[in-house]
Amino acid sequence: MSETIHTSVSDGTGVIVLDRPKALNSLSLDMVRALTRALLDWRDDQRVAAVLVRSSSEKAFCAGGDIRFFYETGRSTPQGGSALVEDFFTEEYALNHLIHFYPKPYIALMDGVVMGGGMGIAQGGVRIVTDKTRMAMPEVNIGLFPDVGGSYFLSRAPGALGYYLGVTGVTIGAADALYAGLADHYAPLSDRAALDGLLAATSGAQLRDAIARYAGAHDAGASQLAADRAAIDRHFSAGSVPAIVASLQADGGDFAAKTLRVMATRSPLMMCVTHELIKRGAGLDVAGCLRMERALVRRNFEHGEVIEGVRALVIDKDNQPQWRPASLAEVTEEMVQAMFQPVWPDYAHPLRHL
Repeated sequence: MSETIHTSVSDGTGVIVLDRPKALNSLSLDMVRALTRALLDWRDDQRVAAVLVRSSSEKAFCAGGDIRFFYETGRSTPQGGSALVEDFFTEEYALNHLIHFYPKPYIALMDGVVMGGGMGIAQGGVRIVTDKTRMAMPEVNIGLFPDVGGSYFLSRAPGALGYYLGVTGVTIGAADALYAGLADHYAPLSDRAALDGLLAATSGAQLRDAIARYAGAHDAGASQLAADRAAIDRHFSAGSVPAIVASLQADGGDFAAKTLRVMATRSPLMMCVTHELIKRGAGLDVAGCLRMERALVRRNFEHGEVIEGVRALVIDKDNQPQWRPASLAEVTEEMVQAMFQPVWPDYAHPLRHL
């Protein structure tokens, strides 16, 4: 299928292995296309009753999209309008939609790092987390926003958890993922041989139910999100990012202080855009969310925020991004709403057929 995507069919299960370990399985355009091709090929294949997606390494399921590619191609083109970047996001979001509505059980074993694009190829299916799962939608850290359907699944998290996870971009583990509704089952590493044996020995037609029975015997432990839930709901229900910051500043507790330190490093504009995105996503279906995000990606690259974020954190590694605007106080409502202005008429939207 590809050098980084390996596929096979065994006893009714179509298996997809992500194998780009040096890049933590960050998705390239070729990987997106290989995943899409496999799922389309198996959709009507009677030999395949279920699909299992996993990594060749426990270090990472998928750490996101290939941000070096975004930087290199986006920077070299005026307003970031590279055709390859355009194709990547259009095809990635179409893949996310395909997974959400796949007619057969689609199971993602989310070992290790699961961020950004990795969430996009997991959230539409049956989601298994492990002790090594490190999950996040950390896009605000690089001047982007929670895409790949983040406006859909974050807006449907309990209480204000979606706003908290999206606006701060913090990383969570297995227990928190289950608590936030971003995972379905927990598989402990101490019993990993049993899970691997189950996945290898169970027919595709029985796989989803077998996983549910297996996971029912295991407990992921206490959730920190649950412990912080009252504070999260109180602060992140404030209605806007400035109001959230004001609420946190008035608190004085450890959670508030830690959260303020995190938010101080994020793109002020993209935190506000993310808040608006999640608010809008609550009223849209999967396709509507992906269409909204697709236009927002174009606006973001035109602005250049993600190019600067990747430069500072990944390329030059000076950790001194020059955000525009530089402070939350300078972000206006007009700036935020401008990011949501349509790029194409409805009939020409690249995801109009979803």
